Amino acid sequence: MSFLPHTRRTALRTLAGIGAVVAGASAYGASASAVQPDATPGRAAAGGGRRLGAEWESHTRTFMAWPALSSVWKGDLRYVREDIARIARAIGDYEAVVMMARPDQVDAAQRACGSRVEVVPLAVDDLWARDTVPVFVEEGGEVIGVDFNFNGWGNKQKQHANDALVGRTLLQKYGLARIQAPLVAEGGSFETDGEGTLLITESSIVNDNRNRGKNRDAVEADLKATLGVEKVVWLAGVRGQDITDAHVDSLVRFTAPGVVLLDRAHPGTPPDSWSRSADQAKSVLSTETDARGRRFEIIDLPQPDLNRIRGEGDDFVSTYANFYVANDAVFMPKFGDRKADDRARGILQDHFPKRDVVPVSIDTIASGGGGIHCSTHDQPGKPAA
Repeated sequence: MSFLPHTRRTALRTLAGIGAVVAGASAYGASASAVQPDATPGRAAAGGGRRLGAEWESHTRTFMAWPALSSVWKGDLRYVREDIARIARAIGDYEAVVMMARPDQVDAAQRACGSRVEVVPLAVDDLWARDTVPVFVEEGGEVIGVDFNFNGWGNKQKQHANDALVGRTLLQKYGLARIQAPLVAEGGSFETDGEGTLLITESSIVNDNRNRGKNRDAVEADLKATLGVEKVVWLAGVRGQDITDAHVDSLVRFTAPGVVLLDRAHPGTPPDSWSRSADQAKSVLSTETDARGRRFEIIDLPQPDLNRIRGEGDDFVSTYANFYVANDAVFMPKFGDRKADDRARGILQDHFPKRDVVPVSIDTIASGGGGIHCSTHDQPGKPAA
């Protein structure tokens, strides 16, 4: 298998130029509580009605996206589609999965994913549903989608015209209310305990490529109003070294209120900006409290030995932190270092004892700079019939 010359992590060095934001998708100056005309009204966050739930709460369905562009994935398009279909089939054993695919690719996606996955015609560019699908909040007994104005990770990916419109078109298709956020961000930026605490990397959102002219205080105020969170815990992240500017969902994840798993490099790995980012995150979390005043319990989640994994390439994302929590199951990457894979599975099983922990091979997705969480997005609510 040949691996990608243009990955999410190398894109900063290799993508030429800056992509234009789709007209309408970049107009994000509306107030945080403004519900768009195609949406039903909701209560403002100040009324205490808006809540960003935790991923381990009940899902109606999981959204995914069928990678469409050979210009992005080159000779690996076939292999990344195999990875996406493998994830969709695995999740489909536990909850409803909706795969968005370009109309001319629906039949091929359906054959690959099988009958337990619903493939719907909806124009997409790439597989990163975590970042393009709206962030769902609950308000007044309704599920509402917050459209964070996807702009290709700060216009570092030119080919995102369809993905920039996924927030609007998906919510219209499912008849869900839409809020247009006053910020540009991606779903992988956010990690919550469902009790008012938000973890986020400063590098990914207090950044002129998304939110020019906004300082951290202004961004925090917008986040609190838009998502209904009470406390934002800021982690430094890593600025400018991958296309996402270091999303939190590959660094630190909640397993319960007050309990987090922290990505750590394999013992003996030379220090780099990513391991220093994990050190900084641990330092912050060791002294911070959550929205309820709890101190954080921090558990290290070690990466595999890069000499023992199946994947290739300097930009292979080998974190186990990019797991996905679904109804009755947790889905984690399987990298091929049996000892490390088993250790990560055991840690996840300890923290989700009532769920099956399901390892899935995702070597091509990982070579492209992402993981299982990056390629999935949960809609909260009662499981679909």
